[in-house]
Amino acid sequence: MKFDWHRDPINRATEVDATYRNTQNVRRFLTSECGETFKFDRSFMAWIKSGAPKNMGEVADEWIRLRKVNVGT
Repeated sequence: MKFDWHRDPINRATEVDATYRNTQNVRRFLTSECGETFKFDRSFMAWIKSGAPKNMGEVADEWIRLRKVNVGT
Protein backbone atom coordinates (compact mmCIF):
# COMPACT_ATOMS: atom_id res chain seq x y z
CA MET A 1 0.00 0.00 0.00
CA LYS A 2 1.33 3.42 -1.00
CA PHE A 3 2.16 5.86 1.82
CA ASP A 4 0.02 9.02 1.74
CA TRP A 5 2.38 11.91 2.60
CA HIS A 6 -0.63 14.19 3.04
CA ARG A 7 -2.57 12.10 5.55
CA ASP A 8 -0.71 9.10 6.96
CA PRO A 9 0.97 9.51 10.37
CA ILE A 10 4.69 10.21 10.11
CA ASN A 11 7.20 9.07 12.72
CA ARG A 12 10.98 8.76 12.84
CA ALA A 13 10.84 5.25 11.32
CA THR A 14 8.77 6.31 8.29
CA GLU A 15 10.80 5.40 5.21
CA VAL A 16 11.31 8.06 2.54
CA ASP A 17 10.28 6.40 -0.72
CA ALA A 18 9.83 7.36 -4.35
CA THR A 19 6.39 8.81 -3.56
CA TYR A 20 7.80 11.31 -1.01
CA ARG A 21 6.31 14.82 -1.15
CA ASN A 22 7.09 17.98 0.87
CA THR A 23 3.60 18.29 2.38
CA GLN A 24 2.18 20.19 5.32
CA ASN A 25 2.07 16.84 7.12
CA VAL A 26 5.85 16.47 6.60
CA ARG A 27 6.39 20.09 7.68
CA ARG A 28 4.43 19.45 10.92
CA PHE A 29 6.51 16.36 11.67
CA LEU A 30 9.83 18.11 10.99
CA THR A 31 8.81 21.17 13.00
CA SER A 32 7.98 18.88 15.93
CA GLU A 33 11.39 17.17 15.61
CA CYS A 34 13.57 20.16 14.68
CA GLY A 35 11.83 23.09 16.36
CA GLU A 36 9.92 26.14 15.22
CA THR A 37 12.84 27.38 13.12
CA PHE A 38 12.50 24.46 10.71
CA LYS A 39 12.09 25.40 7.06
CA PHE A 40 12.66 23.70 3.74
CA ASP A 41 15.29 24.98 1.35
CA ARG A 42 16.08 23.72 -2.14
CA SER A 43 19.29 21.91 -1.30
CA PHE A 44 17.70 20.13 1.67
CA MET A 45 14.67 19.11 -0.41
CA ALA A 46 17.02 17.76 -3.10
CA TRP A 47 18.93 15.76 -0.47
CA ILE A 48 15.67 14.23 0.81
CA LYS A 49 14.64 13.22 -2.72
CA SER A 50 18.13 12.01 -3.74
CA GLY A 51 17.07 8.36 -3.74
CA ALA A 52 19.49 7.32 -1.01
CA PRO A 53 17.71 5.14 1.59
CA LYS A 54 16.65 7.13 4.64
CA ASN A 55 13.85 7.48 7.14
CA MET A 56 12.22 10.61 8.53
CA GLY A 57 14.28 10.42 11.73
CA GLU A 58 17.43 10.65 9.61
CA VAL A 59 15.90 13.56 7.69
CA ALA A 60 15.25 15.45 10.94
CA ASP A 61 18.72 14.62 12.28
CA GLU A 62 20.35 15.86 9.06
CA TRP A 63 18.48 19.19 9.20
CA ILE A 64 19.65 19.68 12.79
CA ARG A 65 23.23 18.66 11.88
CA LEU A 66 23.31 21.11 8.96
CA ARG A 67 22.12 23.97 11.18
CA LYS A 68 24.84 23.25 13.75
CA VAL A 69 27.50 23.21 11.02
CA ASN A 70 26.22 26.49 9.52
CA VAL A 71 26.06 28.19 12.92
CA GLY A 72 29.64 27.15 13.63
CA THR A 73 31.02 28.61 10.40
